[in-house]
Amino acid sequence: MKKGEVYEGVVVKVTYPNKGHVRLEDQNGVEKEVIVKNTIPGQTICFRIRKKKAGVIEGQLLSVIKPSESETEDPGCNLFPECGGCTYRTLPYQTQLKLKEQEIRLLISHALTAGDHIPENLSEPIEEGIIPSPQKNAYRNKMEYAFGDCEKGGELTLGLHKKNSTYDILTADHCQIVHNDFNLILRTVLSFCRAQGWTYYHKMTHQGYLRHLLVRRASATGEILVDLVTSSQSEGAAFPEKPFAGQLLQLQLEGKIVGILHTINDSVADVIKNDRTDLLYGRDFFYENLLGLCFKITPFSFFQTNSRGAEVLYRTAREFLGDVHDQTVFDLYSGTGTIAQIIAPVAGKVIGVEIVEEAVEAARENAQRNHLQNCRFLCGDVLKVLDKITEKPDAIILDPPREGVHPKALPKIIAYGVRNIIYISCKPTSLARDLPVFLEHGYRLVRYKCVDLFPDTVHVETVVLMSRVEGK
Repeated sequence: MKKGEVYEGVVVKVTYPNKGHVRLEDQNGVEKEVIVKNTIPGQTICFRIRKKKAGVIEGQLLSVIKPSESETEDPGCNLFPECGGCTYRTLPYQTQLKLKEQEIRLLISHALTAGDHIPENLSEPIEEGIIPSPQKNAYRNKMEYAFGDCEKGGELTLGLHKKNSTYDILTADHCQIVHNDFNLILRTVLSFCRAQGWTYYHKMTHQGYLRHLLVRRASATGEILVDLVTSSQSEGAAFPEKPFAGQLLQLQLEGKIVGILHTINDSVADVIKNDRTDLLYGRDFFYENLLGLCFKITPFSFFQTNSRGAEVLYRTAREFLGDVHDQTVFDLYSGTGTIAQIIAPVAGKVIGVEIVEEAVEAARENAQRNHLQNCRFLCGDVLKVLDKITEKPDAIILDPPREGVHPKALPKIIAYGVRNIIYISCKPTSLARDLPVFLEHGYRLVRYKCVDLFPDTVHVETVVLMSRVEGK
């Protein structure tokens, strides 16, 4: 098998994160396994060999020749399967849940035997299945749309990346996983930008104006923030603030736009970075309600993208934590303080640590708004802040970013010797990497549960409870 060669085969299984396994025989009759992402078990697919490294052969999906027998759903989306956002829209939701549950079970099973010094007599953890999202459609409260074109030199587009493409952007104005208010806002902004004749920012040349559209909408309150992100490369006259805001405010939405912003981003990286933000209308934050608490959310602060699903996730974490009414709990990677404040009513004291200053400020305001006197939030990298905190925790909650806990921070966390650690993971492969380290240092995995915050996609949240082994 050589790079660039095209083959056909059947996906025999899928491992996290959505790695389809196809088995073929080479010219010598030797069975080879090829990993092809964005596939479903049972599909017959056409793929191209993309690379071979360290004995692993990876292929790029070209087309689905025959769907899996499990695929019975109408995707209900005019961009499927070209859009790379959703892989599982043709699968019934219960089938999606079963597939994710199986993938995480296999991942954790491997992690439990991955360490060099893990005791063999540790009891098996309690597997508690997967909880579905309260909403299958229209569940996302945040979208970061990109400007571009669908073909070189084509009309300006605004939306999501085409599957397996770094540059092609599909206009996603009928997306099913967001509220229709998002679609209406996207169409209006795209129409306005086309009328202005504005160009989009080219990743290769670093020339152009339009970069992203950030839209955030609260599920409970319906409040909406709209932020147009551009470079500072002027397209002629000053930015038309009033006409731009005026068109958006005329929309007949189910929710209500409470803030319109214009952010300048001159970073060469293809991410939303805030060099400067101008407020065009209203305010630069909105309110969302979770589990009876009110949270102020700013444009760039972290907040779970599925509000109703987040309530399920945080209830699960609170249940796993148990009775901490007289204890000090560390909430590491605390974001806008949602977990800390949901835990606070049942804890003695909660200390949150978060590196994003904007999120920490919002967390402090949120705690005051929710009349919580036992929360404190510190700004800084967990790796460094732990050296400065004088208090000692009785329990620790970890909700790290996708890359997981910093390897140098793990020993500091373990050194506290707390009885219980809750690890919430949005990328289970990072959890699987970190888990053996805890096991090798005297912890055991007691129980774990998946919570689906991302229907129709390959992603899933996982909550685990680790407890210190007696005598360790």
